[in-house]
Amino acid sequence: MNPKELIEFLKILEKLKCNTRHSWTTNKRQESVAEHSWRLAVLAMLMEPDFSDLDMNKVIRMCLIHDWGEAVTGDIPAFIKTENDVAVEEKATGALLEKLPDSLKAPLSSLFEELSLMQSKEARLVKSLDKIETLIQHNEAGTDTWLPLEYELNMTYGNEICDSFPQTKKLRDQVREDSRQLIMEEKRGNGK
Repeated sequence: MNPKELIEFLKILEKLKCNTRHSWTTNKRQESVAEHSWRLAVLAMLMEPDFSDLDMNKVIRMCLIHDWGEAVTGDIPAFIKTENDVAVEEKATGALLEKLPDSLKAPLSSLFEELSLMQSKEARLVKSLDKIETLIQHNEAGTDTWLPLEYELNMTYGNEICDSFPQTKKLRDQVREDSRQLIMEEKRGNGK
């Protein structure tokens, strides 16, 4: 990419810093898509020793790019996202990838396709960690930021995909226990 093209592409991706997610941070502001993607990649990097049989470079790259379409579409929370929303986001991702030179377009398109198909261990790990990072963020923000449906979601969201690996199952179990503790603390604080 020439410098002008690179800057123009980064300008599009900058929207990931601006587009907020349903999640809140500990200082009670909405989290950006970029912040989520960054911490997801860090989570994968920190778990690298637990997954020596996987291509963790690929996993981290998938983490960094998995929400690129949301630079165009914005974030739609998983609990209301429809198949049509997914298709629109995939189309937006495809349009972004078309802006790249072939030397980048081909490998990144391949990563997106692998993520979409969810057939590789790497793709399943990214999906598992994506769900876990979201739940960790919900817990960190506290129950005062949760919608009523999230009390149940924090117990069930991502359970099936997280069972794909013993390591993600164990982490998901801990996050669920952390959620349970938060709910119990809230009940005690409200005198219930």
